[in-house]
Amino acid sequence: MNTQPLRKRSALGDVSNVTKGETIEGKNSQGKGGLVSKAAQPTGVQKSLSRTNSSRSVLGAKDTNKKAEVKRTGSGVLAGKRKTSSTSSNTLSIKEETPAEDEQPSRKKIHLEVEQRVTVEESKENIVEQDVEPPVSIPQAFQDGVEDLDREDLDDPLMVAEYVVEIFEYLKKLEVDTRPNADYMEHQEDLEWKMRGILVDWLIEVHTRFHLLPETLFLAVNIIDRFLSTKVVQLDRLQLVGVTAMFIASKYEEVLSPHVANFRHVADDGFTEAEILSAERYVLTALNYDLSYPNPMNFLRRISKADNYDIQTRTLGKYLMEISLLDHRFMHYLPSHTAAAAMYLARKILDRGDWVSFATFPLVQEHY
Repeated sequence: MNTQPLRKRSALGDVSNVTKGETIEGKNSQGKGGLVSKAAQPTGVQKSLSRTNSSRSVLGAKDTNKKAEVKRTGSGVLAGKRKTSSTSSNTLSIKEETPAEDEQPSRKKIHLEVEQRVTVEESKENIVEQDVEPPVSIPQAFQDGVEDLDREDLDDPLMVAEYVVEIFEYLKKLEVDTRPNADYMEHQEDLEWKMRGILVDWLIEVHTRFHLLPETLFLAVNIIDRFLSTKVVQLDRLQLVGVTAMFIASKYEEVLSPHVANFRHVADDGFTEAEILSAERYVLTALNYDLSYPNPMNFLRRISKADNYDIQTRTLGKYLMEISLLDHRFMHYLPSHTAAAAMYLARKILDRGDWVSFATFPLVQEHY
C-alpha cells in the first residue's frame, strides 16, 4: 500500500497516526508493540481513537491512492519496497514521540482547571461588587421631583417593580391597537346605538349573576365593538354576539368559566349550544384571535396606588368606568384616559381635596 509522510498535530494530541501506521505495517512485531502501548493509554483516549480510526480508514485510502499515482517511479516492485521502508521508519519515529503526545491530556486538564479557577474568581468578584452596590430603583423613568411609587416593592418579586414601567408602556401601545371603530354603526343596516346600549346593560346583569371578574365585562364589550367594526350583523343575531363575547371573555379571564349551557340558559334558550360554539369560532376568526385588550381596570389599580389605595375612591371610580360601557361615545377614548378621568371625578365627588401626590403618577400627569 502507498502512504504519505505522517505529520504530528500536537494541538489535538492526535495519536491516531500511530494506529494508522500499525495497520499499514501489518502483522509485524512493531505493530504489536503499538497495540500494547495503546492499551496503556487512558480509557478516555481509547474511545476517541476508535472513532478516529473508523473514520480515517476510509478517507485515508483515497488520499494515499491519489498521492501514490503522482510519486510512482520505476517498477511496481521497487516502489513497493521503498514504501514499506519509509513506513517502518515513520512508525519508529512516531513511537519515539508518543511519550510527548501522551502528556497532552494532562496539559489540557491543567489548562481547564486554571480557566475554571479564573472564572470562579471573577464570578466571586462580581457577586461582591453587586452586594456592595445599593439596590437601584427606577429614577430614569420619572421626571425630577416625581416620587417613585415602586421603591418599596423592590424586595417583593410579585410586584415586579423592575418591569412595571415597561409593562404599562407596552399596555399604552396595545390599547391603541385594540381600540374599535367608534363610528361602526354607520355600516350596520339593522342596528342602532340604542340597541347596543340595551345589549351591554343585559350583559352587565349576566356578569353580576355569574359573579365574574371586572376584566371579563370590559373584555366582552371590547369584543362586541371590535367584531361589529368588521362584520355586519342582523338584529336577530345581536344577542348571540353578546352571549358569545361574554363566553369568550370568561374563558380568557376567569379561572373557572361557566359552561356553555349556562349561557344558553340565560339567553332563554334562544340559541342552541351548537350555535354558540359556532359563533365563538366565527368571532375569534374575525378578531384574528387577538384578545390582548388592556382594560381600564389595569390602569385604575395603578392610579389607585398613587392615591394610597383609597377604597371608597377606587370603588366609585370603578362604578364610573362601568357606566362608561353603556355610552358609545366613550369608544373614542383610550382605556387609560377613561381610568384617569374616573379616578379624578371620584376624588371630586368625595371631596378628597387637592391631589397632593398628583405628580407621582406619570400616566395621570400626562392626561391632565
